[in-house]
Amino acid sequence: MNLQIQHQEKYSRLELLLRTFFGALYIGIPHLFLLFFISIAYGFMSFITFWAILFTGKFPRFCFDFILKYMRWQLRVAASMSNMSDGYPPLGMDAVWPPVTLDIEYPEQSSRGGLLLRAFLGAIYIALPHGFCLAFRFIGQAVVNFLAFWAILFSGQYPAGMHAYSVGTYRWIYRIQAYYLMMTDTYPPFSGKE
Repeated sequence: MNLQIQHQEKYSRLELLLRTFFGALYIGIPHLFLLFFISIAYGFMSFITFWAILFTGKFPRFCFDFILKYMRWQLRVAASMSNMSDGYPPLGMDAVWPPVTLDIEYPEQSSRGGLLLRAFLGAIYIALPHGFCLAFRFIGQAVVNFLAFWAILFSGQYPAGMHAYSVGTYRWIYRIQAYYLMMTDTYPPFSGKE
């Protein structure tokens, strides 16, 4: 999996303030409204994927592409709302936003045993250990977001170390999501590093 959110040389103070005070209105509402309906289709795709992998050992390509596009859209919105990228995230499943990229290699084969293990024991061996570690990381992320807001406001720059930490948090979350959804058979590391 490759997840990148480009670190900009300069960030717009005006966009920072607009996103902070009005982002829920002009970014959140339109994107989340559309993503809500797409999440219904996402649920159907996940259902189809489960049975397809169980019976054939293959992840249907159209389901994989749909889920990946849905995840990319979520990431674009998250990167914008967390002030990691200036500009308005494009609407749509096929939209491309160069500052924010997410690529997952299509698996030629998927493990049926892994599918059943994740379905029945995923909460124990994926959610509990990663959730415990991420709880502390989210506390750090809240501090980073707060400090980054002030750094951008006063200097116009998002400190590179803070940006890398934030990207790492998203990378960790999306690795868990990709593993749980059978998009990869590689267990996610307890890290946000590439």
